[in-house]
Amino acid sequence: MNPFLRSVTDRNTDAMAVPTTAPIDLSAAMVMAPTALADWLVIAPMALMITLGAVLMMVRHRIWLHGWIAIPGLVALVLMEGLLVYRVAVDGPFTMTAGRWLPPFGISFTADLMGSLLALASGLVALAAGIYGLRDIDATGRRYGFYPFLLLLMAGVTGAFLTGDIFNLYVWFEVLLISSFGLLILGSERQQIDGALKYAVLNLLGTTLFLIAVGYVYAIFGTLNMADIARQANDYRGTAPLMTLSALFILAFAMKAAAFPVNFWLPASYHTPRIVVSALFGGLLTKVGVYALMRVMVMLFPVEREQLSFLLAIIAALTMVIGALGALAQSDLRRMAGFAVIAGIGNIIAGVAIGGVPGVSGAILYSLHSIIVMTALYLLIGEAARIGGSWSLQTLGGLYRDAPWIAAAAFVIFFAAAGLPPFSGLWPKIILLKAALDIGAWWLSAAILISALILTLTLGRVFLLAFWRPRIEPSAVPSAAGALQRSAPLAGLVAIIVFFGIFPDLPVRLSQEAAATLADPRAYIQSVFPTGGAE
Repeated sequence: MNPFLRSVTDRNTDAMAVPTTAPIDLSAAMVMAPTALADWLVIAPMALMITLGAVLMMVRHRIWLHGWIAIPGLVALVLMEGLLVYRVAVDGPFTMTAGRWLPPFGISFTADLMGSLLALASGLVALAAGIYGLRDIDATGRRYGFYPFLLLLMAGVTGAFLTGDIFNLYVWFEVLLISSFGLLILGSERQQIDGALKYAVLNLLGTTLFLIAVGYVYAIFGTLNMADIARQANDYRGTAPLMTLSALFILAFAMKAAAFPVNFWLPASYHTPRIVVSALFGGLLTKVGVYALMRVMVMLFPVEREQLSFLLAIIAALTMVIGALGALAQSDLRRMAGFAVIAGIGNIIAGVAIGGVPGVSGAILYSLHSIIVMTALYLLIGEAARIGGSWSLQTLGGLYRDAPWIAAAAFVIFFAAAGLPPFSGLWPKIILLKAALDIGAWWLSAAILISALILTLTLGRVFLLAFWRPRIEPSAVPSAAGALQRSAPLAGLVAIIVFFGIFPDLPVRLSQEAAATLADPRAYIQSVFPTGGAE
């Protein structure tokens, strides 16, 4: 019997005999020792983002203050998440439970290496987007809440990566979705409303399926704590419909991640907002979906993942190939980037399908790479359109002469997005290819290579037409105003791509350790239930 429930029963039984002033032993249900200062790191990022978002709402009429508040806040977010990664890498996963309640009674936040790494990468691109937005977002956009929505979006994204409670994961999904709706319609243009409608319908449907699955989890396990579910799952196999539950989670997260066959909403909506918003969406939102897929299927339901691995592999192959073909068919750079995001999601799902430490580490490393590269790709497209005066490959040209450094950045980003050496996209592709061949899935390896080849052709075509080809139509020389705010974040992301392409040891090692913790969650469970917890 649960010790907390037993203590409650004993107190109720002896209520007439025990004086009301008698001390009550709460140690079975509550943390009695003071919380260590370092443990606050796991909730500090969300607390900071929500607090600063509220402050920006209070000064919404003083829009000149928004950048001065938001940018230092995003810098602090990156520093916190860097410290979080360092602590988890050194000491292993750690947990903090709300209200000092012991799990599974309280809502837990658990930082492990996978969640912490993805949170850090997300903080970096949010900082880049915040700086870029100083010039990309006009006064009207700031008045309508660009920076408050950005900070609340980061609260939702970071909370999803660090929560240890599956219902709380749903809640953080809702936080980031509400914020993303605001960012998507920031200009209140007809095209944005149309894109937001498609985005909203599919995401709300996915959210509804997710909530239904969470309800089934609680009905089966009687708990929503993910560590508690992971250690109980074996006891319910054969007596509970865990396969049906897993299939429902896969469908819900496939919608969130824009995987085949529910991927059509992404290229229909991501090209409509301001380019800095598209960069945030392309870098972050789909990665939360594949993160949730990895967390649930690899850590909570590994047996069901193994049984559904062939289905996941088919979804992965179709997602990456169709995404690459869709990108090749586009002449609008923003739509092309949307399909490139979809192709990357296919590679990540391939790692989940392969399973084991090699496959999952490849998926984690590819997620980190994709967060940085897809954000950089959208920012690059924004600069190309600003200089060339168009989003279309039919009219762009001469960018190599007009902006040599943008052409150099395009060379790096295109190579990385296609998985070509010597940049960051090479290493996750190699890991995934080897992992697929090791299990005999040669056709999945072929799909990865075919997708990479098509993306190489697509991005090579963009470089030849938009950068190398002479300008077709004369255009005015773009203003140099705000060049630092636009070029600095893009240059920073390119530097990360180059650095981790040339020195891959650290990200590869951390991704392997993160995958090992996810595949064997004993350390994760021990951080939540250090003394065995509730039986």
